[in-house]
Amino acid sequence: MSKTEQFFEKNLKTIIIAIIAILVVVFAIFGIHRMQVNRNSKANEAAFAAEQYFAQGDYNTALNGNDRHDGLLQIIDRYGNTKVGQRAKYEAGICYLNLGQFEDAIKYLKSYKGKDEITKSEAVICQGDAELELGNTKQAINLYEKAAGMSDNFITTPCALWKAGMAYLMDGNNEKALDCFKKIKTNYPESSEYSTVDKYIGLAETK
Repeated sequence: MSKTEQFFEKNLKTIIIAIIAILVVVFAIFGIHRMQVNRNSKANEAAFAAEQYFAQGDYNTALNGNDRHDGLLQIIDRYGNTKVGQRAKYEAGICYLNLGQFEDAIKYLKSYKGKDEITKSEAVICQGDAELELGNTKQAINLYEKAAGMSDNFITTPCALWKAGMAYLMDGNNEKALDCFKKIKTNYPESSEYSTVDKYIGLAETK
């Protein structure tokens, strides 16, 4: 027999076990993926009504549900590790922020681990809003600065810079505020903040 034939004859049992092990791993990965897809599909169905209430600004019903539909908090409990569950954490944080329950808003916004860069930045900006409402100006500034550096785009970056600038003005740091406003003026002419930024540059320069 050739050396190859001798090798296979000698190690046949080991080779079969290795092949079976590989197949088990492949089928396990496939099964887990299928299960995650199914769970996410079920979560989407379960969250549909809560997200409609959220879009309509009915934040209390969106959070807690009603006799017919689950709320975001129930979705998080059941599907928190799915994409829909992550989205529900973000939306729950926004609900609490609008309801004036700022510590709960921070809790849920911090727990959000979604992959969308815009929403991730928005979650940090909203944490800053909640901290500002709680009187924690410096912590709010840190969060706004963090959000401004997370994803360079004309939506969340100028928004975070504008909020940081306003918070710096509140904190008496006009130089830092001016720096934030000038960044908007220089780099984000397509942003909604650009149209009024000259006013705040003037305010920071004269204070």
